[in-house]
Amino acid sequence: MNAPDKLPLPDVQAQADIRNLGIDSVGVKGVRYPLTISSAERDMPSIANLTMSVSLPSHVKGTHMSRFLEILEAQTGALSQQGLMTMAHAMLDKLDASAGTIEMRFPYFVKKTAPVSGVSSLLDIDVTWRASIDQDGRQTVSLQVLVPATSLCPCSRDISDYGAHNQRSNIRIEVILEEKMAIEELIAIAENSASCEVYGLLKRADEKYVTERAYDNPKFVEDMVRDIALALNSHMSVGRYSIEVENFESIHNHSAFACISGAGGPPAAIQVAVS
Repeated sequence: MNAPDKLPLPDVQAQADIRNLGIDSVGVKGVRYPLTISSAERDMPSIANLTMSVSLPSHVKGTHMSRFLEILEAQTGALSQQGLMTMAHAMLDKLDASAGTIEMRFPYFVKKTAPVSGVSSLLDIDVTWRASIDQDGRQTVSLQVLVPATSLCPCSRDISDYGAHNQRSNIRIEVILEEKMAIEELIAIAENSASCEVYGLLKRADEKYVTERAYDNPKFVEDMVRDIALALNSHMSVGRYSIEVENFESIHNHSAFACISGAGGPPAAIQVAVS
């Protein structure tokens, strides 16, 4: 039996609601979808985890959840930060909404070259892009990276006859963008703040180098967040920012952390769309 082209089904979501309560955000989350990410003039396939939401007027019963996926299915080609904002506008048009947000989290792989042997390897970085449009039409695009690094304790080095304790660090930076910014650039700012960066593959000569590099460049968590903030304060692509560094201590059963926030770029320009 052939199904009819279009069944005369009621549109329950579009019915009126009498409770007079608007909803700030309604949509779908935990959507995994293959996308190609465009950054630093290169395209890289990845698997994104998306949250897509819109505001809902007080008089409307519900949003049309399937339309979020239709927006995603319509995406073709590599997706840039500006492309994500374009997708957010398309989402608002399709769902007849005045405000909305698309957030996508994805692993991004950067090629690392070992400092002595020169061997290449890939290092995975957790990245988040978020594009938002508020009720007044203001647009914001944000970029977040979570970067692993090495930190070595200055106090331990100075009080010990030999050696010093070091640990893995997680560096989280989130910036609201004034202009487009390559993922690689924000990763580099994070890595430059650490005692030493980490690599996917190292040979013995490289291991000697990174051990001595960290020893010669000790950093507290306080040093790391301050160094990152200094780099962002005058960055023309950066509006508001927040930074958190967590050290997974090697001599304690707890972590040390530090946070700092501020604004970079022109003092009067904070939240504008990516150009």
